[in-house]
Amino acid sequence: MRLAATVVCLAVALAASVSALKPDECEVCIKVVQRFADSLSDKTKKDTQAIEREFKSYCKDLRGKENRFCYYLGGLEESATGILGELSKPLSWSMPAEKICEKLKKKDVQICDLRYDKTIDLKTVDLKKLKVRDLKKILNDWDEECDGCLEKTDFIKRIEELKPKYMREDL
Repeated sequence: MRLAATVVCLAVALAASVSALKPDECEVCIKVVQRFADSLSDKTKKDTQAIEREFKSYCKDLRGKENRFCYYLGGLEESATGILGELSKPLSWSMPAEKICEKLKKKDVQICDLRYDKTIDLKTVDLKKLKVRDLKKILNDWDEECDGCLEKTDFIKRIEELKPKYMREDL
């Protein structure tokens, strides 16, 4: 009996940890939902239809990753699908942004795949510690290519070759 209770407790703890967001996960979702919720009046927060109208209006001025988030939820005219109810109902219950994003992630995983681009300070960064996608982004920002690059070291070598060309303001 005691073993069964322990197994049940472990299963519940595991299920809770799986559904909880990691610290850097859903950063765009959490930020947009939090800012949007803070912009709503108390009267609007109680009406799901009003929340949805306000969200569509709110999304019109967003750009980049935040615009893409609106697209996924159905907050834009060109959105193919819409799950605004999954945002408006929890907001009307005053649910925190993190919990709303957890629920949205269950409906559409792409929502939590959105991340803000990191700004990389090439003067101080250790290129070996960056991910390959970050190295590719540096090259892409410079409109450069790395033909034949297969390994991380190939990308680092190419960036080191091009650094003098793009880091001239140091002179």
